Amino acid sequence: MNVLFAAGEAAPFIKTGGLGDVAGSLPKALCEAGCDTRVILPLYGRIDEAWRNQMEYLLYTYVDVAWRHLYCGLFRLEFEGVTYYFVDNEFYFGRGKVYGELDDAERFAFFSKAVVSLLPRLDWTPDVVHCNDWQTALIPIWLREFGGFYKTVFTIHNIEYQGRYAKIVSDDVFGLPEWLYSTGITRFDNDVNLLKGAIYQADAVSTVSPSYARELLDPFYACGLELAIADNAYKFRGIINGLDEARYDPAADPLLAENYSAASPEGKLICKQALCELLGLGTDYETPIIACVSRLVGHKGFDLVAGAVDEIVARGAKLVILGTGDKYFEGIFADAERRYPGRVSASIMYSEARAMAVYAGSDMFLMPSRSEPCGLSQLIAMRYGSVPIVRAVGGLRDTVTNYGTENSGGFTFDDYTVRGMLGALDYALQIWRDPAAWRELMLGDLRRSFSWAAPAEEYIKMYEDITR
Repeated sequence: MNVLFAAGEAAPFIKTGGLGDVAGSLPKALCEAGCDTRVILPLYGRIDEAWRNQMEYLLYTYVDVAWRHLYCGLFRLEFEGVTYYFVDNEFYFGRGKVYGELDDAERFAFFSKAVVSLLPRLDWTPDVVHCNDWQTALIPIWLREFGGFYKTVFTIHNIEYQGRYAKIVSDDVFGLPEWLYSTGITRFDNDVNLLKGAIYQADAVSTVSPSYARELLDPFYACGLELAIADNAYKFRGIINGLDEARYDPAADPLLAENYSAASPEGKLICKQALCELLGLGTDYETPIIACVSRLVGHKGFDLVAGAVDEIVARGAKLVILGTGDKYFEGIFADAERRYPGRVSASIMYSEARAMAVYAGSDMFLMPSRSEPCGLSQLIAMRYGSVPIVRAVGGLRDTVTNYGTENSGGFTFDDYTVRGMLGALDYALQIWRDPAAWRELMLGDLRRSFSWAAPAEEYIKMYEDITR
């Protein structure tokens, strides 16, 4: 089975979020399972020169987008047993941003059309083209119309981002047949919705957890696409994300103050001491540290965290926030750090080194998300022995079981309220006061495996189902 994995980002070359982690680890697991999987992504200007120097130039062609007739180069690089293709165009991708440019519609239309144009020119033929999120949604749409025998899978990593544009943009930039709009396949409130079109046009659609797949039938979670999802429910599957366990390994992570494992967990206290020193949290190492590493946005539950800062401190815990996002939340947490020196730390930034220090040095990891397709942070937290406190939604429901139940890994709550979140936090603090029980819980999380092996087999089964 040959699979071309198309994505807007892939670690370690370029990463802004969870998609980058998935695109950097799932293809490797698929290859290890016997599925020849290759990745294609844009050659962004932000990709480090060290990677560029390892790339092999393959070919060039021209791609038409709107009125432009544009150069399109193709480079190749082998990394950890996976072949990566990079689509080159300085006009669209030689910029500081990965996403968020005013012409993103045109940029990713170019990328998608380039992928379609390059397919017959590769020295290898995929059986399946696996596309991810709205940036690649035009690929299954175009392949259904013009691509012949290629089968397509489309994965929704977060339905909140849909690639929605005015019809005049579609007519000018995308060049889609009018019937796709008139029949409602791409139409959404008189706009063109690329994600909706991919749901209809792909041969199979997946989401990144079983619970999220079910939730998308609910208007609360579906962001207006519940009817399109219901129409295509027969081709939906929910496959939970895995984790690159070689990258996220507290026994070998070079970013930690001290390495540790379930067999030798003493280093975790050293990491906690180092975190307290780094963030100015004092030397009271018996006080639990509750951490959040995330984008500071509403659907991640930060309205709940913002409303509970005083209560968390009053309960004798320390709170660590790391991330950037909405200015409102950035201001709330920066102010909390000023009000509670030594008790609250707000790092309004993102640093991989600091993130790993927080995972390793914290005792509890808070994820009170309003919606969460899968979530990788709770998996990383458990991998590093930071016990998760999560709202039972989406992939959080599928990966974290409440303390006291079989194979429990953390603490969960259902009601999206400050009171609901604090109830789970109080339960966690109650167990924290029993050192033997807490140690058993923490060591259980350290022993967990979140390997991609099982999810990779599910993806291969999906590929096989659509190519029979």
